[in-house]
Amino acid sequence: MIAKTFDCVEMKQRGAERVYETVKGMSVEEELEFWRQITEEMRNWGKAERTQENTLKKP
Repeated sequence: MIAKTFDCVEMKQRGAERVYETVKGMSVEEELEFWRQITEEMRNWGKAERTQENTLKKP
């Protein structure tokens, strides 16, 4: 039997708890701004990853 080293459900629950703790005292407007900022950071991260991949593929 293989030992389970990663629990996807547990990871999801921990992530949800972190988000809840972060936004629980925010107004709707503050929470929307929080998600806008997070979204922009993820877009920028994705662009950087794609740029790095393209750079690595060039001879």
